[in-house]
Amino acid sequence: MTGYGKAVAEFEGRKLCVEIRTLNSKQLDTNARISKLFKEKESEIRSIISKELERGKIDISIYFENDEAGSELTINRNLLIKYYEELKAISNEAKNDFPTDHFALAMRMPDVLTSGTQNLSDEEWKNLTIVLNEALKLVNEFRLHEGEILGNDASKRIKMILQLMENAEPFEKQRMITIKERIQKNLDELIGVDKGDKNRFEEEMIYYLEKIDITEEKIRLKKHCDYFIETMQQPEANGRKLAFVSQEIGREINTLGSKANDADIQKLVIQMKDELEKIKEQLLNIL
Repeated sequence: MTGYGKAVAEFEGRKLCVEIRTLNSKQLDTNARISKLFKEKESEIRSIISKELERGKIDISIYFENDEAGSELTINRNLLIKYYEELKAISNEAKNDFPTDHFALAMRMPDVLTSGTQNLSDEEWKNLTIVLNEALKLVNEFRLHEGEILGNDASKRIKMILQLMENAEPFEKQRMITIKERIQKNLDELIGVDKGDKNRFEEEMIYYLEKIDITEEKIRLKKHCDYFIETMQQPEANGRKLAFVSQEIGREINTLGSKANDADIQKLVIQMKDELEKIKEQLLNIL
């Protein structure tokens, strides 16, 4: 689920920032960009995140604002000389086709400039955990707010599916009469009026109408919809369960469509499918 949280705290004259962005994902996928001071605590940081954010694609940045003035930079002389000599040699071999400012290029190579080493103190780690937990709290609040919006939308669409199912009842009664009249007409044209076995015809008609009866599908559809609402109102993260329930709802709607034998009911089924697809799209953003 989409979420965002940023927390800032100042200590030792510097502003420590923790910024977290989340997107929905089936598993927990954490991408961390952490200041060198806290690198040794990366596993603990990931553990704290996994406890608070159950799953999702997590991007977290931990850094000091305007930290350039407070950091001591050192030059790795041996590495700089090695880069310089290698670049100069390659340039000579290429007959000066490469830039001639080898020193400036060497200064920009990886690990030439490094910040001064500093051991992480207990106080600094304590401050980080406070800021980290504050950012995680903001992310969860963001998620809860978005989840409430998505939940209200899904509830409206489930109610619309149930309403469409009820709207099919008048057409359901009429279709039985229409189907029986059509079959009787086709039979009369085939073998002649009043030449068929009426008792056998009635038996076959009852058997056929039972096969296309949608009462059971409507009962199951209502139960699935009610269970969807019930599951959504539970405090646990039930995104996967809601996805499974939505699949069952879809199966019942498809069965209604295949048994309908009526253009008006088919139209209502198409509208049900449209509402369900919109619910499934939103479920991709729910934990």
